[in-house]
Amino acid sequence: MSGMLRPMKLFLKRIHQPLKAVLLILLAAMFGTGKATARYLIGQTNEQLTPIQREIERQRQRLKSDDAEERRDALMRLGNLKRPDASRIAAAALTDVAPMVRVAATHAIQSLPPAEAVTLLVPLLQDKMEFVRRETAYALGKTRSHSAVGPLESVLLNDKETSVRGAAAVALGEIGDESSVQSLSRILSGQSGQKKKSKGASNEFVMRAAARSLGQIKSHSGVSVLIATLTNDNNENDVRREAATALGLIGDPAAEAVLRVASASNDPYLAAAAYEALRRIFRSRRTSV
Repeated sequence: MSGMLRPMKLFLKRIHQPLKAVLLILLAAMFGTGKATARYLIGQTNEQLTPIQREIERQRQRLKSDDAEERRDALMRLGNLKRPDASRIAAAALTDVAPMVRVAATHAIQSLPPAEAVTLLVPLLQDKMEFVRRETAYALGKTRSHSAVGPLESVLLNDKETSVRGAAAVALGEIGDESSVQSLSRILSGQSGQKKKSKGASNEFVMRAAARSLGQIKSHSGVSVLIATLTNDNNENDVRREAATALGLIGDPAAEAVLRVASASNDPYLAAAAYEALRRIFRSRRTSV
C-alpha cells in the first residue's frame, strides 16, 4: 500500500482543489481502511481546512471521549469560538448522559440563530435534573427569542423547584416580551400553578425575580401588581425593594404616591430604592416635556 502513496501524492499536487476533494473521496472508497492510506487522506483533507475549522474538528473528536470532564471542556471551547458551525457540533451533547455536559452544551449553542437554539433547548426544560432545567431556563433567556416565552411561562408557574422557577422569571425579563407580564404578575399575587405555595426565602427568590423582570419589560400593565407588592407589609423588604425599583424603571406617575411613602421606610435599603425610583420618574417626566 505504501508503494502506491508516492505516485498518488504527485498526481494530487497537479490537480485543482475541487477535483482533489472528489478524488480523495473516491480513493477512500477504493482503498478502504488501510492505515497508511487513511492517514494520508486525512492529512490531505485537513490541509483544506481553515485554522478555525481544524479547531472545531479537534473539539468534535474530544466530544467522543469517555471522560465527562474532557467533553465538558470541549463544549466550553466550542462555545468560546462564537460560531454557528461550532454551536451545531456542540448541540449533539444536549443529550449527553452526564448532567454537567448537558448544561455545558446549553451554553455552547448560543451562537445558533435564536429560533434554532430555542428548538434545541426547550426539551431540556423537562430534564429530570433540577440543575439542567435551571441552566436551560437561563440559556433560553440569553437567546432573547420570543418563541421561548411560552415554555418559560409554563416552567415559571408549574416547575416544582424554586431555583428553576426563579431562573424562568429571570429569563422572561431578559427576553422582554410584554405577553409574559400576566404570568409574572401571578407570581407576585400568589396565583402560580403550584399545588403547594413555596414559603420563606424560596418564595422570596422567585418573587424578587418576577418583580425585577416586570421592571425590565417596562409594561404599564405591570404597575398595579407592583404597587400592591410594594404596599403589602407581609412581603419581605427585599421583594418590596425590587418592586420599587421596577416601578422606577417603568416610570408610571401612578406609582409616585406609594413610592413617597416607601421612601420614608425604616428599612434603609427599601427607602433608598423608592427614592431612586422617584428620581427616575421625575427625570423621565422632564425629558418628555
